[in-house]
Amino acid sequence: MAVSASVRHDHQPVYVLHTYPFKETSLVVELFSRELGRVAAVAKGARRPRSAMRGMLQSFQPLLGTWSGKAELKNLHSLEWGSGLLLLQGEALMCGFYLNELLLRLLPREDAHDGLFDFYGLTLRVLASGGETATTLRRFELQLLQQLGYAVPLLQDETGQPIQAERAYDYQAERGACRATQAQSGVRLQGKTLLDMSADDYSDPLTQQQSKQLMRMLLAFYLGDQPLHTRQLLIDLQGL
Repeated sequence: MAVSASVRHDHQPVYVLHTYPFKETSLVVELFSRELGRVAAVAKGARRPRSAMRGMLQSFQPLLGTWSGKAELKNLHSLEWGSGLLLLQGEALMCGFYLNELLLRLLPREDAHDGLFDFYGLTLRVLASGGETATTLRRFELQLLQQLGYAVPLLQDETGQPIQAERAYDYQAERGACRATQAQSGVRLQGKTLLDMSADDYSDPLTQQQSKQLMRMLLAFYLGDQPLHTRQLLIDLQGL
């Protein structure tokens, strides 16, 4: 009986999202690939001091990866530097870890999202250049949910009527903007906030505040009961 050949992917644009130990000397590497989405692969011997791949396993850097395998856990053969190495420091570094954890938690395995991949790279470049972090995170959170297919309607309320800037709404996950009532349900915000977010305009301080509350609520809903661990990762980083 013939054995089918292992599927091989050469020189794919990737970012390293996370690594963890595997057996005595290897690592499992969670990659975000432009053409194949999130991929898990074993980097054999990568924990050895003289491993050529060890120094390449750095988050936030554009890389080119080669791997093979038909099972869910692939074999990582090589990594090469891509173009434009990035340096994230301080608050920008903390934001980078936050982005990676969101992708690990919400992005399905081997489900390609090339638009999200490109937007992730753009977000990293903005963070590395010293861009305003809060607005940068709101943009990425919204893109993430929208490109993964979660409905985040910003221009119409739950009845299909256009959002009115001066009106107050209660925004609920999977329902959208509902006209505000005395008994608040969801996140209360002004219609202007939703219109601003749709126009990618976060210049209004109220829009900044309310968009943060909205995205926090939506992410908590889709992430479920397990909280994000980014805060602990950052505490550990500061301890180092």
